[in-house]
Amino acid sequence: MTVKKLWLYKVKKVEALENMILKVEFIDNVIKLYDVKKLMNKWKVFENLKDIELFKKVKVDQGGYGISWNDEIDIACNELWENGIKE
Repeated sequence: MTVKKLWLYKVKKVEALENMILKVEFIDNVIKLYDVKKLMNKWKVFENLKDIELFKKVKVDQGGYGISWNDEIDIACNELWENGIKE
């Protein structure tokens, strides 16, 4: 039996850009751009990020396992890696 190893692409830095785009730098220095708008159609809580002041408050979670804006809105590191576009 083969066991698939779970890889975590830890986040080092995140920056809020124009048009609801995040610039995410991972610990291996890869930079990806992630469009948060697509999450608004899936999850209602992300609509709160239309408030630009809130959107700009994005921060890296402790340990780099994701990013967050508050206790209700966050994105896991693997989601950012897998669905971000390499810069």
